[in-house]
Parts: sequence; C-alpha cells; structure tokens
Amino acid sequence: MSVLELTVRETGPGTVRELTGDQVAALLSVPGLVRLAPMTGGRWRVSGNQRVGLVRLRGPSGGTVRLRLRPKLAVRDLLFLLSYSPTDPWLPEPVAAAEADELLPAVADLLARTARRTLEAGVLHGYRTVEEDLPLIRGRIRTADQLRRVGLPLPVAVRYDDHTPDIAENRILLAALLLAARLPGVPAPTRQALRHLADRLTGVQPLRPGEPTPRWTPTRLNTRYGPALRLAELVLAGRSVQPTGRTPAATDGFLLHMPDVFERFVELALGAALSRHRVRCAAQEVHHRLDEAGQVRFRPDLVLYRAGRPVSVVDAKYTHLRTAAPPVDHLYQLLGYCTALNLPRGHLVYAAATADGPTDHVIRHAGITVTAHALDLGRPPAALLSAVAVLADRIADANAT
Repeated sequence: MSVLELTVRETGPGTVRELTGDQVAALLSVPGLVRLAPMTGGRWRVSGNQRVGLVRLRGPSGGTVRLRLRPKLAVRDLLFLLSYSPTDPWLPEPVAAAEADELLPAVADLLARTARRTLEAGVLHGYRTVEEDLPLIRGRIRTADQLRRVGLPLPVAVRYDDHTPDIAENRILLAALLLAARLPGVPAPTRQALRHLADRLTGVQPLRPGEPTPRWTPTRLNTRYGPALRLAELVLAGRSVQPTGRTPAATDGFLLHMPDVFERFVELALGAALSRHRVRCAAQEVHHRLDEAGQVRFRPDLVLYRAGRPVSVVDAKYTHLRTAAPPVDHLYQLLGYCTALNLPRGHLVYAAATADGPTDHVIRHAGITVTAHALDLGRPPAALLSAVAVLADRIADANAT
C-alpha cells in the first residue's frame, strides 16, 4: 500500500490535497487531530488543530498516512517551553541544524541529553515494600497469611522493604526512552543514544502496554530527575494517540497539545515569579463549585492565594489576541470564576497579542475587572522569563490595591 506524506501547520488555512476515502477515515480516526473540510473534485482542506508532532495512521483498508504537524513556534522556542523548570532553570543546548525544523528529532535529542545529564550522577534508588514467599525469613512475617497455611512451614510469607532502582521515577524515564527510540523519524544516532541510556536502567521493569504512567512526588532526593521526568511525561502523554471505533486503526507517533504546553509553562513560570510576592499559585484545583448547592464544578487554570486566602484567578489562553477586547466567552468565563470565588479581579494570559500592553475590562454592575495580558513565546528564553516577571509584578500590584 502507498504511503501519503502530509505536512500541515499547527494553525493557518491548512493545505488542500486529493484524498481517498481510506485516507480520510485514517485522519478522522483520532478525534481532534486535524480539521477536514470537503472541497470539489475529491479534494479536502486539511487544517491544524493546535497539535504538533508526527503520527502514522492506517485506514480501514490498510492505507497509511504519515502526518507531520508543524508548530508555529520555532522548534528551539518550543523546546524551551517543554524543558522549563523553575527549580532547575537550565537552558537546552541549541538544536542541530538538521533538527532545527523538525520537532520529533529535536524532542528525542533533548530527551537523550536531559536523561544523560540526569544519570551522570548514577541511577536513583528507593525503598519499595515487597510481599512474597521465601524459604527464609526476611523482614517481617505476614502472620495472618502464614497462620492460614497448612502443612510445612516453608516457604515463609514475609514483607520487607527492598532498596531498588525499580521505582516510579526510573520506570517513567525508561518508558519514555524506549518509546522515543522506536518513534518514526528519529535519527539513527539519537535512537542509539536513547537505547544506550535505557540499558543503564538495569533492574527497572518496563511499563506494560496500556499501563498508566506511574505517579511520582518531587522530593529532595529526586530533584535532579525533575527536568528529565517532566520531559518524559510529555513524551509519554504524546503517545496517547487514541483512535475511535471498536476496531482501532493502527497508529503510532508523538503528539503535543499546545494549549496544555502553554498552560503548564504559565503555571510553572508565573508561579515561581509570584512566589517572590508571597503569592501561591494552585493549578487545576477540582474542589471549586459555581452554585450554592455545590453541583456545578469548575477548574480554573490558576488560583492565586495569599496567606491562605484566594486573591485572584488566572486563565491561560493559547491563542492570539488580535483586538483590544478579548472574546466575549473568555470574559464570561473569568466573570464566572471571579463571582464564584468572590474576587474583584481576574486575569487572562494570551500566547500573543496584536495590541500593546495589558488592557482592563470593567464588567458593568459587577465590580469585577478582567485584565488581558500577552506573552510573546517567540522571544529568547531570558527575555520571555523577564516578561513573565513583569506580568507577575503587574498581577501582584493589581491585587494589592
């Protein structure tokens, strides 16, 4: 079967191609992957839908579509958003010229370099509680299980703490290294480096197909793993290409949902900048309720607290603010958040804007002000972080009045 090579930008008018029914079915097999609009003569307009990456899709009749979704940001700028950590704010090395326009090779190379940097100090070990039957006593006897045995006293039912590399941090890192090494479009040298790093994680059990990503908690002991784990989780999240239907089409690849990437960066960078003002940011809290009966939930991107009391709310929008006034539905959303949280002010943060400077919008008869801000993600990393610091100062000053 032939393979259709299709390249589409993340945003914009898209591209017009003649597609077979099988190819259309392949593109529609993953919800929200692209936008499709029929045209005359068997042609279709294929437009981006805020996702970037590389994915290989197979239609019901066996035809294959290799879809490359290009980001609107330069790859080096996107890598900074992906790798940013306020606790370890190192900047990724410049991407190679051959990878400057290709996201997947650059992400795979960044993962390899980050993992190598992490493992230079050795593989992290931790304690894990193990229950098993042994021909000798180790740790503590599981008395209830042992008393239920009939006959010979061996083996002994025991429970003990094992000091092992098979912990959540290493399982996440190993899963990402193995996944990146087999993705389409990864250069051979990078693939080899990824496999070599995976071999260093001896004694770590790989994730089984369909097994969820383990949870890990940042601690003093695993601080050096932080950047690699955050990047590994993004790679593993990008593996979730979920087709529809009872018999899923065969798919593989790597995808990033850019609004999630932007929201995560705003959460980390703005939270770190606001901490200097003694403001704590809480992301995606699920306990908020819109109505008095507590039946309607809402989950803001960021709620700002000072001395344990909410003082403002922030919502990140991965879109271009092209006019002085935000879209009405964005204002409605912040109005609802501020009303339910009993706050006089909320903030919208856009990925870019045509208008200069923040704009205030006082909601009539509500006493609530919504301020629209913008961050230019195309700035160099240092300049972008400086802009975030200025944004934090404005938010802190606005909520101090």
